[in-house]
Amino acid sequence: MNEFRQPGQILARGVCRHLRSHGFVSVEELVPTRGLRVDVMALGPGGEIWVIECKSSRGDFLADSKWQGYLPWCDRFFWAVDADFPVDLLPDETGLMIADGYDAEILRFGTESRLPPARRKVMTQKFARHAASRLQALRDPGPGGVIM
Repeated sequence: MNEFRQPGQILARGVCRHLRSHGFVSVEELVPTRGLRVDVMALGPGGEIWVIECKSSRGDFLADSKWQGYLPWCDRFFWAVDADFPVDLLPDETGLMIADGYDAEILRFGTESRLPPARRKVMTQKFARHAASRLQALRDPGPGGVIM
C-alpha cells in the first residue's frame, strides 16, 4: 500500500498512528485558512490542537516558506521527519517527531502557544467538518465529493 503514497504521506500515516496512542485524533491536509494546508492536524483529549508538518527531505524543508503561517492555528507545532533527515535544519523552538509509515516518536516538544477561545472554536469546527466530510466521502464517493 505504501508504494502508492508520497513520502510525506507515509510519514503522516506513522504520525497519526502514534498520536492515536496518546488519545489524539487526526486529519490530513486540513486548510486552516486560505493559502495554507497543514499535513496533519491533531485534536487532543483536552481539546488541544497540534499541527504537524511532514518533511521528506532537505529540499522539501527548504522549499517550505509558509510554515510560520501555521503557528497562529495551533497550540503546538511539530515537524515530522524520517531518521535520515538533517534535524539541525529545524528551528529549536518547534517540536520534532521522527516517523516512518508505521509509527513515530516525539523527540522534542516545541513552544506551546494556546489558541484564543474564539480561534479554538473555529478550528475545532473545521476539524469536525473536515473529518465528517472525509468519512462521508468514504461511505458515499458519489458526485458530491469531499466538502471542505
